Amino acid sequence: MKRAAVLFLGMAAALSAQPPTANYDESKVPAYTLPDVLGKAHDAKSWNARRQQILELYRNDVFGRAPGKVAVQYKVSAEGSALDGKATRKIVTMSFGDTGPKPRMLMYLPAGATKPVRLFLGLSFGPVQIVANDPGVPLTDSWVRDPKTKEYTKQPSPEASRGRSASAWQVDKILAAGYGLAVIDYNDFEPDFDGARKYGIRALFPDEKYTWGAIGAWAWGLSRAMDYLVTDPKVDAKHVAVFGHSRLGKTALWAGAEDTRFALVISNESGEGGAAISRRDIGERTKDLNTRFPHWFCANFSKYNDKEDTMPFDSHFLIALSAPRPLYVASAEGDQWSDPRGEFLGVVNASRVYELLGKKGIGTDKMPGLHEPIQHDVAYHIRAGKHEVTAYDWEQYLKFADQEWR
Repeated sequence: MKRAAVLFLGMAAALSAQPPTANYDESKVPAYTLPDVLGKAHDAKSWNARRQQILELYRNDVFGRAPGKVAVQYKVSAEGSALDGKATRKIVTMSFGDTGPKPRMLMYLPAGATKPVRLFLGLSFGPVQIVANDPGVPLTDSWVRDPKTKEYTKQPSPEASRGRSASAWQVDKILAAGYGLAVIDYNDFEPDFDGARKYGIRALFPDEKYTWGAIGAWAWGLSRAMDYLVTDPKVDAKHVAVFGHSRLGKTALWAGAEDTRFALVISNESGEGGAAISRRDIGERTKDLNTRFPHWFCANFSKYNDKEDTMPFDSHFLIALSAPRPLYVASAEGDQWSDPRGEFLGVVNASRVYELLGKKGIGTDKMPGLHEPIQHDVAYHIRAGKHEVTAYDWEQYLKFADQEWR
């Protein structure tokens, strides 16, 4: 690998490093009481009012407050056949003015589709050419950290980076199932390091009322991508799933909460600040997030460092904001840092809202075994392996979409 790629991977590894003092012993989980996600809600109408209360809690104390829809220019390029004729491809560049970021959305739709295509939309951990080995996708720059100065700069991505994360996206499986895929590098909206606000989308909105962190910016960017998708006649915009892994799994949950146009929400191993119950004190904790990644959240979130039991919410609130739309949360056995049991319990406790709205929740408080997915309107699985996205994960997500969108 060339230097840029090595440093890019090194940066990702550094961001994932786990403190040696983390608790992984279930017997040491403290006694806790979860706040009531329903509050006074007793039907769909009263849930709508409760939902607004929860959104405000998260805007004030976790992800911050973002601007609404803004004018964006979209330019289409690189149109044509791709992936040995299995797909049609195009790149949509979003322009937020002369000085703003210009994120690129890479889209693949099944070749020969005769009607608008249902689609998965997600953010990638690097330039979009990592998604597939497709020479029709121009190489772009990557954010690289200099090991001596610790400063980040943009450098040309090496040819070897093309298709590097293809296994995480399973483009062939998605296309073969009749779905499309749209992917954007999350760094295009805002680079993922503390102090990067000046390089990202948040720099265009200096007003003090916008308190959003980087996760809020990434989620807001997904909605701006959705603004384009609803105009594309080849896309079935009524059936767009938002997908994310790890910190981008947190982002997918928040994007689905803020933007109900996303018809299905998938959060893969999102852990603390995502699907996992914070009060459990397993693996990553709120203090870890706010110490190591202070740019992800709004400033108010730090008041819960080592004080998760004082939160007027927990992960089941965030998960429930997707109701009544289909929701999938997934875990990995080897990813105890993300607290798989805590992710499952987040789903269990959010299911009350789905059931209130006439949907089928997870239906049990007994955690399933490995490779035994539960797929109702709320779905969950845990698989063997580590913190990543695998072919098995995508096979389940495709089955779930087939089931929910039949």
